[in-house]
Amino acid sequence: MATSPCSSSGVSSSSSSGLGADAGLEIRTRSVEQTLVPLVSQITTLINHKDKPKRSDKTLQAIQRVGQAVNLAVGRFVTVGEAIANENHELKEEMSVACIEARRAGETIAQLTDVASLDHPESDSHITIFTDKTGVVKAARLLLSSVTKVLVLADRIVIKQIITSRNKVLATMEQLEKVSSFQEFVQIFSQFGNEMVEFAHLTGDRQNDLKDEKKKARMAASRAVLEKCTMMLLTASKTCLRHPDCESARINKDGVFHRMRLALEQVIEIVTDSRPNGENEMAPISIYSGIKEFKNKVEGLRENLYFLSKENLSTMLEVILEHTEDFTDSAYTSHEHREHILELSKQAKMELEQLVSVWMQAQNQKTKDVMEDLEVAILKTCQCMNELKREVHSAATSLAADLLKYHTDHMVLKALKITGVEGNLEAVAEYTCKLSEQKEQLVEMCRLLRHVSGTEPLEITCIHAEDTFQVTGPQIISAAETLALHPSSKIAKENLDVFCEAWESQLSDMSMLLREINDVFEGRRGEKRVYLSLPRPGKHNANLKALKPVKLDTEEQAKIAKLGLELHLLTSDVDSETEKWEDQENEIVQYGQGMSSMAYSMYLFTRGEGLLKTTQDLFHQAEIFATEGTKLASALHTFSDQVHDDDKPLLLLEAEKLISMCKQLQITAKASVQGKSATFTKVDACILKTRNVMTLLCQLLPLCCKLLRKNKAGNGCLKPAPLWREERIRTSTKVHTPERRPETFGIKSLENHVTNMTFLESK
Repeated sequence: MATSPCSSSGVSSSSSSGLGADAGLEIRTRSVEQTLVPLVSQITTLINHKDKPKRSDKTLQAIQRVGQAVNLAVGRFVTVGEAIANENHELKEEMSVACIEARRAGETIAQLTDVASLDHPESDSHITIFTDKTGVVKAARLLLSSVTKVLVLADRIVIKQIITSRNKVLATMEQLEKVSSFQEFVQIFSQFGNEMVEFAHLTGDRQNDLKDEKKKARMAASRAVLEKCTMMLLTASKTCLRHPDCESARINKDGVFHRMRLALEQVIEIVTDSRPNGENEMAPISIYSGIKEFKNKVEGLRENLYFLSKENLSTMLEVILEHTEDFTDSAYTSHEHREHILELSKQAKMELEQLVSVWMQAQNQKTKDVMEDLEVAILKTCQCMNELKREVHSAATSLAADLLKYHTDHMVLKALKITGVEGNLEAVAEYTCKLSEQKEQLVEMCRLLRHVSGTEPLEITCIHAEDTFQVTGPQIISAAETLALHPSSKIAKENLDVFCEAWESQLSDMSMLLREINDVFEGRRGEKRVYLSLPRPGKHNANLKALKPVKLDTEEQAKIAKLGLELHLLTSDVDSETEKWEDQENEIVQYGQGMSSMAYSMYLFTRGEGLLKTTQDLFHQAEIFATEGTKLASALHTFSDQVHDDDKPLLLLEAEKLISMCKQLQITAKASVQGKSATFTKVDACILKTRNVMTLLCQLLPLCCKLLRKNKAGNGCLKPAPLWREERIRTSTKVHTPERRPETFGIKSLENHVTNMTFLESK
């Protein structure tokens, strides 16, 4: 694991008390960060206690309880750390040192907080938190540092598991490449499938745990490639086995194996935070990010006239204008957009020249008139850059919308399938040329969209889409050529179908990506998180084509405005309740936040705003909302299993109500209707039932929060977790599945014990 300054919120929150984790440790995952939060909270409470002249017995007892609780929890934590060390010999020395340090620091804190039995805790005969605050800070710093080391070392085990899983997949892939019989292939592919499932689970967990959104997006892209390529590998390999002398079949298969290896390598790069040969990843700068940085520098002149040079500012503009050439040089940019971009580029240079002139003048004399001229120059420069950004956005998104609409019918793919089955090599060659043209259009579209995507994760998604079109196009061509050479081959036909489906799927993904890019540009993501998981048209929505999407007219919006407003108020209430939870990663909180976000997008629909443009969009969103509600109910049932409080029957009753309401909403959302009046009635019913679910959610969230707080206060409303199962688990692991031993311990088991440190909050 690479080292760099620690930046986790859990650790940095302690800085006000002089606490801090080891500067050589970087926390890259949410699980490690969140595990440290309760420990930091408790120690900070201890350090920041108020030094009052008179201290009640209650205060002294509270301080002692916190110290003892920290020490006990650290003891349990260290026991797990030592067990991890014994299971992983390469980490044993480092882990043991960190565990010894943590245990020593925990004992020191317990000694310094042993004040409840003292009549005069500041007595010189006994060193305590009141007489040696520096000692407490020192012990706390050591404790945080050592606990962080243990967590990061345990995280290495997770990385090791992913690397081991990847190596298994690669080894089996090599066997698959060399097989010469169907029987052998089937046996090895079965093993390969199981290994890919394991790899998918490990990398999926890692993706969700990553803090860096850019890495998360890259991981998602790599995992998507592996998922699609697994089916491609099956059909391409079978085709090659059936037609061993066919060159196009071999090229097709080799392409799949090559792409899978690249994706596997990228996953390991992300997980280990390394690049081959030590090279740094240099992603090309987009126009959007370039303009954003340029404007920040220009606006910074208001505060400081000397923090950068005019040459730096000129260079930044030159880089932006060089990138606009991607638009002006593109054969797919309209004449009108090209002219506007060139005009704005010329204007931007002129505005910068004027700005620099006034700026230099302001450095010499800061008169009122000069500073007013500078403000005008700053505003005009930023306005020009905004217009340029708007123009390139319009050029990219209008091109994307036109291309996606034009290629919706997939006529070239259909023609390739037909001519391939007919064995018409000449016609296949003609349509492969058309597919190559289509590929070039879509690749160009992705490049231009990347410039205006607005966020790094969306930029990465654009790059992934570009790569997919670049690779899948030639693979479709080789699969079509194979079918044309063997028109009666069922496996060759199936293989072509698989690659065509991948192409169609990527086109469908582009429609969603375009919507997200527009959303970012228009700033609607800034109002509130919007849930972007509308189901895609396809085989799971059979009735979609029969329904014509419509929008609400002004009169209908007026009728439903009151109901929409009620929904809006409820989303605010739910957001307020979720903010009260200390653990924002809690499953119940996350479902609540997601449902609130979806309900908010439905409220925006009643105003004719937001991402839900048509009634069909609204009905899809309602279905997803109901599905999330059902998942929340399942999480509540799981939570209730831990509860032996009087509130348990009420919690179960409310969970059952939620299930019933969500089922009713799903039935309403899926019901087929025709006619304007019937459609509006269905919209009204969906909003109404969503409002009812949100009302229930407003009652459920505080109830669950109360139960958790009772637990923290020591009232015992939750059943205690089984204390120590490590010996039993370790014994059974050795007997039954020794190859999975590293999973016995890890971040999760450590997390459980650090979480138990939250016993007492400062009043």
